[in-house]
Amino acid sequence: MRNKRAGLWIAGAVVLALLAGGGIAWAVRSGSDKPTAAPAPAASSSPAAEPTTPPPSPGADITGPLDLLLVGVDTRVSIPGWEPHADAIMLLHVERGLDSAYLYSLPRDLRVKVPGAGTRKVTEAMSRGSRVEGSEQPDVRKGYELLTRSISGYTGIRQIQAGAVLNFGGLARLTDQLGGIDLVIDQQVKSRHRKPDGSLRPLSGGDYRGPQAVYQPGRRHLVGWQAIDYARQRYGLPDGDYDRQRHQRQIVSALLTKARSQGFDTDATKVDGLVEALGDTFVYLGGRKPVEYAYALRGLLPSKITRVSLPGSSVGRGGGYLGEQLTAEGRGFLQAVARDRVAAYLAAHPGLVDK
Repeated sequence: MRNKRAGLWIAGAVVLALLAGGGIAWAVRSGSDKPTAAPAPAASSSPAAEPTTPPPSPGADITGPLDLLLVGVDTRVSIPGWEPHADAIMLLHVERGLDSAYLYSLPRDLRVKVPGAGTRKVTEAMSRGSRVEGSEQPDVRKGYELLTRSISGYTGIRQIQAGAVLNFGGLARLTDQLGGIDLVIDQQVKSRHRKPDGSLRPLSGGDYRGPQAVYQPGRRHLVGWQAIDYARQRYGLPDGDYDRQRHQRQIVSALLTKARSQGFDTDATKVDGLVEALGDTFVYLGGRKPVEYAYALRGLLPSKITRVSLPGSSVGRGGGYLGEQLTAEGRGFLQAVARDRVAAYLAAHPGLVDK
């Protein structure tokens, strides 16, 4: 029988469902979150024994601040031997009290120092780190390790406590499992990859051809293929990848909101389908068990997660494109994250908050 208390975890755990879905399922199925009940007193004429105090819930000792990482990898990760590239890099900074957080992105082409490989685009840290000597099969966990080291060196964040790698197929499955998502589209987005009916546009002569799906501004309902398609687009947008990053954060917020509206904060049985939707599209990485972070973040509501845009610009040499760099304002935000002083920084730089 499921522990009814597990349902109370889900409000905070929905964030970790993107980062720790498998672990939540493990906890619910195994009952690992059940407190140890005091044994019934044996029939005796002696006075009844004092009841045993239940042990604290797993994760009750976790304190903030926390920094969690969500990496979206290229869908071609399913091709044998394909090195995973970090196409979407989002970080969630949870404040010391664990009841408010900030979701922000790093550009995939951000120029950072990659340990052992010099200055490169941060997306390359994932692919280079995944290489295994003497093997053609990449190791996603090794790629994640080098990626986190590169991010820590650039941002000054001393430790990323937990993270996950999710491919775009997992995003589509998760969206469909929730019955689609609702979000406010802030600008017209034309798809390079999909037709209006969701089928793939043919690639001819190095470019896509035929009718294309278009996402118009306003409140819209997106199903799985639309969510993944909307999250991928950057060409034709005024700010290119920076617009795409903002759209990806919109989708994460919409997923969290939809999950809560469907009763994930009161019905633990709904977690099973959510986890099964992710399947092998998802890899959790972290030091503590996922369910422990889920419990620690049980009070973190979607409305308490502030989405932040970090401005940047391109870097080139001799007319060639080398990557991206953040502005002084963007780097200042990262310094504030490392010191857990984000609220004060955003009060002085309100333009960074997504509208």
